[in-house]
Amino acid sequence: MEIVTISPKYQIVIPKAVRQLLGIRAGQKMTVIAYDNRIVLIPSRPIQEARGLLREMDTSIEREEDRV
Repeated sequence: MEIVTISPKYQIVIPKAVRQLLGIRAGQKMTVIAYDNRIVLIPSRPIQEARGLLREMDTSIEREEDRV
């Protein structure tokens, strides 16, 4: 766990270990969500990086429209 300090301009520095772990780059966009008294930062990624993400998904599950 890392501790950061908020600057007078309300900025923080994401620790190097966290940046490396998540592959965060300078200038990258982040989605900021206030949730249950927390701040959550989610790295925005190009849609092209999602290609093949669901390749292993089981598509044999019965769906509602198949039960007619």
